[in-house]
Formats: sequence, C-alpha cells, structure tokens
Amino acid sequence: MPDASVQVQRPEFVANGQSKAFGVVEKPLTYWERLYGNSAVRKGALLVLMALVWELYARKVNNPLVFPTFTATVNAFVDAFVSGVIPQRTWASIRVLLQGYSVGLVLAALLTAFATASRLGTDLLETLTAMFNPLPSIALLPLAVLWFGLGNNSLIFVLIHAVLWSVALNTHAGFRSVSQTLRMVGRNYGLGGFRYVVQILIPAAFPNILTGLKIGWAFAWRTLIAAELVFGVSQGSGGLGWYVFENKNLLEIANVFAGLFTVILIGLVVENLIFRTIEQRTIRRWGMQH
Repeated sequence: MPDASVQVQRPEFVANGQSKAFGVVEKPLTYWERLYGNSAVRKGALLVLMALVWELYARKVNNPLVFPTFTATVNAFVDAFVSGVIPQRTWASIRVLLQGYSVGLVLAALLTAFATASRLGTDLLETLTAMFNPLPSIALLPLAVLWFGLGNNSLIFVLIHAVLWSVALNTHAGFRSVSQTLRMVGRNYGLGGFRYVVQILIPAAFPNILTGLKIGWAFAWRTLIAAELVFGVSQGSGGLGWYVFENKNLLEIANVFAGLFTVILIGLVVENLIFRTIEQRTIRRWGMQH
C-alpha cells in the first residue's frame, strides 16, 4: 500500500515558474480610454457634433428666416441674456412650473398613499390614470381658461394634470414591486405606518419614484411652453413660450431659436445636474443601478 504521508507530485499539475503566456493582468488606462470612460466628455462631444451639423446644414440652406445658423442663434441668445430678457422670461416660466410641479407632487403622494393603504384606493388610482393619463394636458387648456381665466392659475392647473398621473402611477408601481422579503424584514423590525413607508417602501421603490419625477418634469416643462405659446402673457409679461411666440410674429427667427435653445439648456441642466446627482447619491450608491 502506498504511504499516504508521501506527497506524489503530478507534473501536469505542477507549475514550473510563471508562464510567459500570461501577460500583465492590470495596466493603467491610456489618456483616450480615460476620456472615453467619462460620460460628461462623451455627451459634450455629441453636443459639439450636433452643433456642427446644425451649423453646416443652416449654411447649406442659407435662409435665416427659415433656419438660422448655430452661430446666429448663440449670438441672439447672448444678446437677449445680457439685456436681461432671457433671464426674466426664464424665471417667469420656472416660477409657474415650480408651483404646478409642487402641487402635482403633493396630490400624487396623497393619491398613492390612499392606493397603498386600501384596495379601493388602488382601484381608484388605476381608474383615474386610465382615464386621464392618456389625455394631453394642453387639451385641458380651453377648460382651464374658462374656469380660471387668463393667467397663471390656468397654467398651474394644466401643469398639475401633467405631473400628477405619471408620478402617482410610477410610485404606486414601485411600491407594488417591493419584494415580500423586504416587507417581512420591515415587519420583523417592528416598523409600521409612516416609518415602514419611509424606511422600507420608499428606498426599495425609489428607482420607480425617480423615473416618475423625471417623466412628470418633462411633461410639465413641455406643457408649460406649449401653453405659453397659446396665451402665456399675464400682467404684461410672459415666459419663454410667449417669448418664442412674440419673436415669431416679428420674424426674428434667430431669437425664436434662442428661446428654444434656452428651453433645451434648462432641460439639460435639470437632467444632468439635479436628477443625475440624486440618482448617483441614492440608487447608484445603494447598488440598485449600474
């Protein structure tokens, strides 16, 4: 019988030194690889490319009354910004937007809480969203003018409609997708009521909630601009939509594009500075998104 204490070496399983077939396992990234790995740089390059295409196409069209160049649009934007027109119109729009967005979020929270607490609330939320979510907010503008008159109240009404259903629907869907394991963990820790919602349901459903906030913001922003294009002036001043409408009537097409350019810039800032920061500090930090 062979001695079990003696180790038998098998050549096919013994490594004679480090094989030269294996190269360097880890190497530093090159300068271009680091640049490509930065999402801000990639997005900036895409924006520069789109601006270049805009400039070349506008020069090919060669008709500033139809399609001004990117350079002319930026010059018009700078002139309007320095004169204070763009900041004034932008603040007029954002002030109304924040009012409608805030009220919409509060109503969405109340409706979602009722839907989470009872089956009747769930049925009510599903029925209301099926009825009103497909309805364009701008379609309610004639009724809003009839009920509230020309002014900010009508704008706030259509903004609430734009925000309410998307936020409530996504939040409720997020709550329903929370796993039973997490729910049982919360119950085992003795959590209930408000603490259970804040410490268990909201963190677990936050990706859906954030998606609803983004969709509600986008719907509200474009609804506001569209509504201002129709009747956005009140008390002698209007927002960005009215600025676009005024300059269209004056055939100042470069200023029209400057107003639309401002709308785009605000959308980029909100998405990449506000929502992206919230996303990185919450769901990405928690490992819920890659």
